[in-house]
Amino acid sequence: MALHTETSRSRLIIYNAIIEDAGIYRCQATDAGGHTEEASVVLEIYQRLTFQDVQSPQEFRHGETAEVVCDVISSPVPVVVWYYQDREITEEHHSKFQVLANNNLQIHQVTKADEGVYRCEASVEARGEIDFVDIAVVVNVPPVLSVSQQSFNATADYQESVTFTCITSGSPDPVVTWHRKGQQLEPSEQHFFNRLEGGRSMLTIRNIRQGDGGTYSCKATNKAGSQERELFLKVFVQPHITQLKNVTAVEGSAAMISCVAEGEPLPDISWRRASDGQTFVDGDKSQDGRFEVRGRHGKSVLAISGVRLADLGRFDCEALSRIGGHQKSMFLDIEYIPKFLTNHTIYYSWEGNPVNISCDVMSNPPATMLWRRERFTISAEGTANTRVHSAEGKSVLEVTPMSDRDFGRYNCTARNNIGVRYQEFILAQADVPSNPYSVRLSAVSQRLATVTFMKPDSHGGVPISYYLVQYKEVGSQDWRDVKSHSVQTTVVLTGLEPNTTYEVRVAAVNGKGQGEFSHTETFQTLPIREPSPPAVHGQRGMGKAYRLGLVKQDDGGMPIVEYIVKYKTDKEEQWMTKLVPGANDFAMLQPLQWNTRYEVEITARNVKGLSEPTFYQFFMPQKPDITAESLFSGLGLGAVVGLGLGALLLLLVLVDISCFFLRHCGLLMCITRTLCSKKTATSGKGKEMEEGKAAYLKLPLKEENGKESLKPDTIEIKVHSDNSIHTKPDDSKA
Repeated sequence: MALHTETSRSRLIIYNAIIEDAGIYRCQATDAGGHTEEASVVLEIYQRLTFQDVQSPQEFRHGETAEVVCDVISSPVPVVVWYYQDREITEEHHSKFQVLANNNLQIHQVTKADEGVYRCEASVEARGEIDFVDIAVVVNVPPVLSVSQQSFNATADYQESVTFTCITSGSPDPVVTWHRKGQQLEPSEQHFFNRLEGGRSMLTIRNIRQGDGGTYSCKATNKAGSQERELFLKVFVQPHITQLKNVTAVEGSAAMISCVAEGEPLPDISWRRASDGQTFVDGDKSQDGRFEVRGRHGKSVLAISGVRLADLGRFDCEALSRIGGHQKSMFLDIEYIPKFLTNHTIYYSWEGNPVNISCDVMSNPPATMLWRRERFTISAEGTANTRVHSAEGKSVLEVTPMSDRDFGRYNCTARNNIGVRYQEFILAQADVPSNPYSVRLSAVSQRLATVTFMKPDSHGGVPISYYLVQYKEVGSQDWRDVKSHSVQTTVVLTGLEPNTTYEVRVAAVNGKGQGEFSHTETFQTLPIREPSPPAVHGQRGMGKAYRLGLVKQDDGGMPIVEYIVKYKTDKEEQWMTKLVPGANDFAMLQPLQWNTRYEVEITARNVKGLSEPTFYQFFMPQKPDITAESLFSGLGLGAVVGLGLGALLLLLVLVDISCFFLRHCGLLMCITRTLCSKKTATSGKGKEMEEGKAAYLKLPLKEENGKESLKPDTIEIKVHSDNSIHTKPDDSKA
């Protein structure tokens, strides 16, 4: 804008006039006398059609009322018309569309279907001016998020994987992120992300661990908004015992055994005593009230009151849930004061005889042991007549009494950190045993007698080694000794004379010596008499023989000279007699008849006479059939094959001999011609065969049963030149 003033006029020049420059301008003039005059000028400015900063595209949220802005100016005011899909938008036809007073297009509850290009057309009819602008309308749809499965289960520490899936829709396509505990998850070796068609977004959790359990969220976001869904991972953990230690308790005190286990869900804990298999669970209490189980939150305590040695041993803790179990063992060790294991506290010996006094102790921890004699400690090196031998749980005091003062009381002291115990031993002087009594004689025969007796009332403090039995003939002064076998109270006297009176007495012998004899008993052996009848048992023999077993009974005091065996058939009257030496234990009866019953009478004889007879019967079977099967049944497979090969070889030899003499062929003929031709070449005597010289063959005899005879006799076969065969009957035997 510029102002030019001259003497008689003034000009106001407006450059680049704009709408705002329009209006009433006043020109005021004042003369020298101060008189003022003014004039008004009206300035009108016409603006051409102009769209001011129209945005395209214009974005709106699904469901809201959208206002598409079309800012157009002109002077005079333009007329604005809206088009969509080449059709004019009028309120009559499109109730959801409305053109506002400011020329903007309002769309009620805009949807994705309303998305597209809209044309805003403006015109000034007075000037015939018209223009338009295309505006892209974009409808953004907020994300819609869904999950196919909301809860997942997995087991830890088994390299398991779980995949969460979220299905999203929206415009523009939402961006999906995964979150846990307020933190966005990033790709890693454990967390793997994947996106597939159809809006499927997946999170895979690999190598599930216990700490991976809990809530995860899937979040979908775009310009229109965001939506979030939660997914839950339940991680199950196999039971695992994390704390179980060996326990040492003192006998009589209380013991607390604790077992701690982890797992999801928390496992139930139970106890098992290995010694008897008894089990304890939470809340259990044993019948005697000593065992009680208390458990809480994966921890179980087995409380034992008044601990006993029987409680020593292994206890098993088992943690069990519905997905598995775990077991561990511990050892309950019991410490206790030394305990002496033997009640043998009196030992016997005599001067010069060493004796071992054993002090046996059971203790935990191991005890140290000392020997005392009249308040004096016996050193480990010992003294002139004492020596100490030590081993775990045992101490042996070797004492060799030299005089009376070495006998008496000895004290064994056992000590550990639980306590001390004492045991007193007495070394007493041993004596010889007292006399046996109740001597009895039984089973008295001509040569034997059995002596029985009762043990003495006192063995003298030293075990009895054996019993000495003495016997002699009445009137004789020479006692004969027989020792018992170990400490048996029965002794058999042998080699006695028949019909003789003997005296017998018994004494016990121990390490100290021989005790007093019992009272003397008298007995008489039996006189010599005839033997008792023999016992008989039969056994089938071979062929027509029968083996009759003989068992000697009482021989009457003298050896059996012979057995007289008489036998006959049940249909005959005449007895056949066979004498068998007394040393034999069988008689062979033969030949007998087939299919016949026999009666037998056997009598034993000694120098005194004959026994009563023993009667016996047996039956001979029918005569067996002699067949090929019976002939070879006794032979083994090898023998049968051998006989067959021998027969075949013999047949081949006979055939070869026949061919030699009848047809002048065969193996023998070949050998003969070879030998004869050699003989002709050297001596010129090749015509011996033609001159009738005989050849002799000797064949072994055959018995009736087919076996070769071992006799030297042979059958001589003479072969003449006319091929006839003659046998010398004098040289053959049937």
